Amino acid sequence: MVTTYQNFISGKWVNGQTGETSPSTNPADLGDIVGEFQKSTAEDAGAAITAAHTAKAAWGSASGLARGQYLLKAASYLESHVEEFAQAITREAGKAILESRGEVGRAIALLQYFGVDGSNPVGTVVPSVNPNILLYTNRVSLGVVSLITPWNFPLAIPIWKMAPALVYGNTIVLKPASAAPLVSTLIARMWAEVGLPDGVFNLVTGSGGAIGGELVTNPAVDAVSFTGSTKVGYGIAVDSAKNGNRYQLEMGGKNPVIVLPDADLEQAAEITVAGAMKYSGQKCTATSRAIVVGGVTEEFTSLVVEKTRALKIGPGVDEGSVIVPVIDEASRENIKSAIARGVKDGGNVLSGGGVPSGDGFDNGTFVEPTVITKVAPDAFVACEEIFGPVLSIIPAQGYDEAVQIANSVEYGLSAGVFTRSLNSAMDFANRIEAGIVKINGETAGVEPQVPFGGMKSSSTGNREQGKAAIEFFTQTKTIYMDRSAT
Repeated sequence: MVTTYQNFISGKWVNGQTGETSPSTNPADLGDIVGEFQKSTAEDAGAAITAAHTAKAAWGSASGLARGQYLLKAASYLESHVEEFAQAITREAGKAILESRGEVGRAIALLQYFGVDGSNPVGTVVPSVNPNILLYTNRVSLGVVSLITPWNFPLAIPIWKMAPALVYGNTIVLKPASAAPLVSTLIARMWAEVGLPDGVFNLVTGSGGAIGGELVTNPAVDAVSFTGSTKVGYGIAVDSAKNGNRYQLEMGGKNPVIVLPDADLEQAAEITVAGAMKYSGQKCTATSRAIVVGGVTEEFTSLVVEKTRALKIGPGVDEGSVIVPVIDEASRENIKSAIARGVKDGGNVLSGGGVPSGDGFDNGTFVEPTVITKVAPDAFVACEEIFGPVLSIIPAQGYDEAVQIANSVEYGLSAGVFTRSLNSAMDFANRIEAGIVKINGETAGVEPQVPFGGMKSSSTGNREQGKAAIEFFTQTKTIYMDRSAT
């Protein structure tokens, strides 16, 4: 029997206003219904916002130390439920189980990092021109924050938003992607188990079209943190600006690597394929363009094709699988369409390009890992985010041309270079238009203690994670205390 899951509002599990639900399915087996989830309405979102608004004064006045303790308890809870969360991620989002376990580990690290951050200083004492004045700053919470999160990291991304939001004194309403809401219900259960006060965390499931507007424009909402498509993100920016709310947007990526002639080509090919193909390319930081300089293009391409063809395709529950199903049928069709357009524009598919068939594949949304060569820098597949296991190889005559190609798209999230030259590495770090720069490393994969975010159309607002997180989730208050009056 399929389980029906509820919203979590003010510490209680509740049905949506209409009582209607929608299914979430396993992309490796579309006949496997993960669960039924509430088709929430704007009224449901409003109730969650009201609960968060009611709780914000008490939560905001608690000490950072006290708030941090809840995060540390949550980290311990996750440590004792790693496999439950990992299996849920793999079943609903299709992720390889080894990567799912890694995602849980990352969430634990985030909770621990920000839990400890609750004991750190949040202000400064500044000398005044008047010796009788004590002049200092403090940071205070924003209030109610709406978190709108994607399906590809259904645990890590909500946690990396809510951990700093909570420890800095905000209350939150989480709306997960409709394609993967199960993990968010497990997050709600986690907060209930560690005794987080009612209303501090609230969860509503449903489509962005039905409840997204309320989460952005409700007068009780003070800020929105969003990860998703560029089009939706810019819409949130417009609505937030109209309402005077703070917003944080993490959007698309078209991440390049530049391969220089002096690179270790074996290493470069191995890392490039991993960055492009793991989790079937369904990461905003995945490698999608390999810009190869000079006479090594043929050798590098041969290595990439060889390594791509060796990747195992299969369901995420198989620990050997690297190429797992994409999230749904619509995504698979979009990826197939992009590959076809790449060929029409003059590209040559050297590996993959189709859909695997047979036992274990016919009921899932699998796509073959695909390598396309002879790609023009301004071709569709070289400029637009595909969000699938597709790598374009683009030749460049020289280093300067390669950097120009890398910077020519509207996105600027992550980028890498492969070289043995320190000068080339440093020059690349200075000239590349990306928020994350990797030298001889995979474009995907980041650490929680440093800022995360991109340039141009990839991001807007303050960075996420690390010490930068406090900049978005708090505002500065400057206090002048004049002793002369006493």
